[in-house]
Amino acid sequence: MAGKSSAGRTRAARRARWWQLTQRWRMVGVFEINTEHEFYSLTSLMKKGMQACIQATSNTEAQNTLTDEHFKTKGTQLLEGFEMHTFAAPVFATLRHSLDISEQEFINSLCPKANYLQFISNSKSKADFFLTYDKRFFLKTQSKREVRFLLSNLRRYMDHLEKYPHSLLVRFLGIYKIVIPNQLKKYFIVMQSVFYPHDRINNRYDIKGCEVGRWTDPETGGKQVIKVLKDNNFKEQSIVLGPEKSWFERQVKADTTFLQDLNVLDYSLLLAQQPLHQDELEGKHSFADLVIRTTKSLDIDDDPTHLEPSSVPLLRSRSEEVPDGAGCVPGQHQAAAEDAGEEILAQEINSPPKDTGCPIELQEFHEHHRRLLPNFKNAVHVIDGLEWRYFVGIVDIFTVYSIKKRLENLWKNLRYPGRVFSTVRPAKYSQRFCRWIHEHTQ
Repeated sequence: MAGKSSAGRTRAARRARWWQLTQRWRMVGVFEINTEHEFYSLTSLMKKGMQACIQATSNTEAQNTLTDEHFKTKGTQLLEGFEMHTFAAPVFATLRHSLDISEQEFINSLCPKANYLQFISNSKSKADFFLTYDKRFFLKTQSKREVRFLLSNLRRYMDHLEKYPHSLLVRFLGIYKIVIPNQLKKYFIVMQSVFYPHDRINNRYDIKGCEVGRWTDPETGGKQVIKVLKDNNFKEQSIVLGPEKSWFERQVKADTTFLQDLNVLDYSLLLAQQPLHQDELEGKHSFADLVIRTTKSLDIDDDPTHLEPSSVPLLRSRSEEVPDGAGCVPGQHQAAAEDAGEEILAQEINSPPKDTGCPIELQEFHEHHRRLLPNFKNAVHVIDGLEWRYFVGIVDIFTVYSIKKRLENLWKNLRYPGRVFSTVRPAKYSQRFCRWIHEHTQ
């Protein structure tokens, strides 16, 4: 009896220590999933399972053309004590390749010896959020319904990214299910983190374009706290993009129209700010940087009108050089360099007049590549403004306007008459979201 009592006191003391640690780290927002954490065993198995799945397909080349069979692919890895299932692996491998993420890079980040981090979200969902140790990738548990929704619309999602390679939609990089017999079945997805690299980010916002329930107390009690603020916290502020403003608004419109077509609402714009250093302000318009960023933004070796859309890479390696005949690069690239006091020679970047040098298909292609991507691994989610670097991405795209949401809309109209809340028809949600972007962007 004494032994049992002692063991009970030990367990109670351990739980008490863990509770205190949890409360302390909850204030910070992220904390390490160490050996005493409730999710340590689960995340350890997740890492082992993903490593086995990725290695099993790592020798498969990225597909130039994705077929229906690629979207239906399912794989299973039988490991000691559990199973790991993967879905549409060739599709996600192709997407990772387009983002210049090698399979070895992906494994190194997702499956290291270092522990994951848990992110404490103020989301109303019951999902668990994990971050890789380098904060480059997010892992989020999903319901079976949400996974089915994503898989059933994966072809449309990929088609949208092919048409708009600089889309602000979050990039899904894998769908998995872990099965521990008689214990657990859990789906989760891997996403590119919008807030990467996270150094020097000072404020983070979750924007829905409405007011009800859209305030977070910014006070931290003097602690180093990560808080995600909301719409009402952003009042009297602006996203100052300068020349990128029109591109940004057009892209948000294209992305929200796509989500409206999926009958989706309640998505958010994740937004973070980071002050540009003086050397970044001086260097980002230099000719050398312009060439690198232009190369990242356009696959200028090939004529996109003669390629399948999925064969056009979104990003290129920094080490690749700009060829002598650079194709139809939009005229603003030349203007940017001229403003910086540099002359672009015709043999270095050939920029023919828009109405004479390029067929209409190529002009449209360039319209979607007008933004110069920064030289970051996370380039699609980074926009450099005049004085600030902005991290932007559209997330949480799984909420369908179902009968349940229609009833919620009716109830909120009665409870909040005349006020702006999130649960509205997808068309209205899209319009309001775009209006918020227009009113808060300069």
